[in-house]
Amino acid sequence: MSFDAAYEALTDHDDDARWAYGTGFADPLAGVDTAVPQDVDRGDLSAYCLALGDDALIMSHRLQQWVTRAPELEDELALANIALDLLGQARLLLSRAAEVEDAGRDEDALAYLRDAGDFRNVRLVERADADFAHLVARLLVFSTWRLALLDRLTASADPVLAAIGAKGVKEVTYHRDYAAQWVVRLGDGTEISHERMQAAIDAVTPLVAELFVPDQVELRLARAAVDPSTTRPEFDAVWAQVLTAATLRPPTAVVQANGDGGTGRDGVHTPALTEILAELQGVARSLPGGVW
Repeated sequence: MSFDAAYEALTDHDDDARWAYGTGFADPLAGVDTAVPQDVDRGDLSAYCLALGDDALIMSHRLQQWVTRAPELEDELALANIALDLLGQARLLLSRAAEVEDAGRDEDALAYLRDAGDFRNVRLVERADADFAHLVARLLVFSTWRLALLDRLTASADPVLAAIGAKGVKEVTYHRDYAAQWVVRLGDGTEISHERMQAAIDAVTPLVAELFVPDQVELRLARAAVDPSTTRPEFDAVWAQVLTAATLRPPTAVVQANGDGGTGRDGVHTPALTEILAELQGVARSLPGGVW
């Protein structure tokens, strides 16, 4: 299509595929029944959506920190898009959590006005990455695990979670493939890249076990949520396949997820989360009620 002015091209909503971030966004929940199923506890559903939303929000923020730091411009764009996908998931999930909670809070209040102890994200998403190899190793773990969760969520008794799962599967499939390609490229590359990729795999391994420990909310929400322990076989199969293709040895040292008395789902976090929130929430807290 030709345009008489550049502005027309930028504001046209019929050809979003041309743009990295799109222009006219369709509501992924349009037409979805937002009523909470009668046999689903509202408190548990809100808590579950909050946890999944926190995972996406904090991982998105960590990925955004890599823009301008990635090896190539194409990778900066890829990471920015992955971060935006996760931010979109976070917004949907936090909005659902606030709606079901019905306590007068919205997605912004949940994102910007809670302290670290009130967040329920897994600790994997908090960790800073020493280099690009550490980033793609962590992204591979996160996206492989999350893809399995989202795929199962498409059958959730909560229609909103089912819709979010269906949308997220399409996005996170790309995230996983992007990370896997880089792990293979670095692992099966030069001697130096192989060593760095192996070090990254070893470093992320202690954070893996926590992902598959179900909490009481997930167990109580049997029809609406996903027991993460059921996703372990799928994760292990993908993990082994990628490591083999990358000529990397499987790590052996594993730290138990609850060895320190709790998990991220219990509000037990690393000091890194406090640092992340100071950056993430700084503007909103310094200008209470500000709109921009």
